[in-house]
Amino acid sequence: MKTLKELNNLVYQVNGAAIEVHKHLGPGLLESVYQECLAYELTLRNIKFLSENHLPINYKGYETSTNLRYDFFIEDILVIELKAVDEMKPIFDAQILTYMKLLKAPQGLLINFNVKRLYDDGVKSFVNEFYYDFI
Repeated sequence: MKTLKELNNLVYQVNGAAIEVHKHLGPGLLESVYQECLAYELTLRNIKFLSENHLPINYKGYETSTNLRYDFFIEDILVIELKAVDEMKPIFDAQILTYMKLLKAPQGLLINFNVKRLYDDGVKSFVNEFYYDFI
C-alpha cells in the first residue's frame, strides 16, 4: 500500500504531465487527442496506468450491463477523468466519484483541457472514504 506522501507525489507528477500536454497542444482539441498524448507523457515519466478499461459492476452476483470506462487508473490508486468542454457539469463530478468508489481509489482528478490555464481552471481534485486510510 502506498503512503499519503507517495499519493501526493503521484498527483503532483500527473498534474505535471497534464500541464505538459496542455502547454504543447493548448485548448480546443478533442478529448481523444489529449488522452493519447497524456498516455504518452505518463509513459515517458514511467508512471504505470490502465486506460479505457471496462469497469464491471457486480451487484449480488449479477453482472450489470452498464458500460463504464474510466480514462485512466494510475498505479492502482488514482483515477483520472479527462474532458475537453466549454462548461463543466455536475454529471462529470458524479462520473469520477463513481469510478473512484468502484475502483476503491482514494483520489481522483477531473481534468478539462479546454481552458486557457490548465492548473488554474482545468483541474479539480476529489477524495473519498478510501483517502482517509492514508491519514
